[in-house]
Amino acid sequence: MAFQQGLSGLNAASKSLDVIGNNIANANTTGFKSSRAEFADMVASAMGVAGGSDAGIGVQVADIAQQFTRGNISTTGNNLDVAIDGGGFFKLQQADGSMAYTRAGNFQLDKAGNLVTNNNAKVLGYTVDPTTGKPISGADPVPLVFPTAAPIAAKQTGKITLGLNLDARAPDAAGDPAATPPIPATPRATYGTSINVYDSQGVAKPVNLYFQKNGANTWDVYDQLDDATATPPVVASPIGQVTFDNNGAILTPAPVAPSTEHLLPLTVNPSPPNPNGLPAFPVSINLDKVTQYGSKFAVSTQSQDGYAAGELTSVNIEDSGMVMATYSNGVTRAEAQLALANFRNPQGLRPIGGNNWVETFESGAPVVGTPGTGSLGALRSGALEDSNVDLTAELVNLMTAQRYYQANAQTIKTQDQVMSTLVNLR
Repeated sequence: MAFQQGLSGLNAASKSLDVIGNNIANANTTGFKSSRAEFADMVASAMGVAGGSDAGIGVQVADIAQQFTRGNISTTGNNLDVAIDGGGFFKLQQADGSMAYTRAGNFQLDKAGNLVTNNNAKVLGYTVDPTTGKPISGADPVPLVFPTAAPIAAKQTGKITLGLNLDARAPDAAGDPAATPPIPATPRATYGTSINVYDSQGVAKPVNLYFQKNGANTWDVYDQLDDATATPPVVASPIGQVTFDNNGAILTPAPVAPSTEHLLPLTVNPSPPNPNGLPAFPVSINLDKVTQYGSKFAVSTQSQDGYAAGELTSVNIEDSGMVMATYSNGVTRAEAQLALANFRNPQGLRPIGGNNWVETFESGAPVVGTPGTGSLGALRSGALEDSNVDLTAELVNLMTAQRYYQANAQTIKTQDQVMSTLVNLR
């Protein structure tokens, strides 16, 4: 029996050394989770020994338990590195289409524009509605792909947003020649700004806007100046009018339901030459941030929502999991959001190598969602989760397992000596 006990102890010690050796080997593996060998005793009755004695006859490996404590998070500065600060796993699609899960967030773009891991598994996430810039609710996670092979299409401008102050002290455009001293006429170009908009093919067209006061709290808006030298002479007409209340806040143009914005319509003709015969297109001018206060004319902000075609230049992953793509035309927009998954029993996951696990019956089905919701942790972009192996503790465990192995070997050696003595009795 002592021989059986020693032999089972050697087997258990060998398994423990295997586990410790694997932990030590992966001390620098991103997202690696250490394991430990858990043992249970064996009794004679369990081995069918006659008489059913309960005397112990050795040890067996009950389980190789994975330890899913979080490793330290190290800053890398790489835009595509992501660490999970809390529970959860990144969801992956392997080459055969099956699902896998990982804590290693060292991602990259392959030549086709797929966001992948080091072993070419595709990273899954939620697509973004281009009109809202938000993830599509209720959708299933899909492999994330970015346009590296072709430029993104141009977008025609639909709205201009202006933020400026019109000087409340400004005289009417015609001035007042009867005043003492006379007040001269105010040139239309005095209060103006310019912004480029884009047609459906991404060709830029400058739009000029001029504001000319024509009464108390009332301004006409023009998109061009008079030109007496043109043939025939150009006499500009206002495209609309802006009025303010006594507090300098905009009154008209009034919002038209369901919109709550003060919008002024404008028709833009594509820039000449226009060899493709593109039609004129409508643009709305949002005047919500236009005020009339007693300070100098100043433009605080102006923007428009169109752009030319552009090539992908970089991809950044934010802490919320939003994947932001930057293009050569200056556009930066949300393209996707990373998905995370968690399990009722993570220790039930089966490791398959390459920092990946797969679902099992023991782990339960995954709960999939966005970072920071439910039991899913937040993300840390530009960082990676280190292995959770405590190297000092593993070295101590290694020495303990070595002593354990030697002691069990000594048990077998002593039993052999005892048996030799018995055999040699005369």
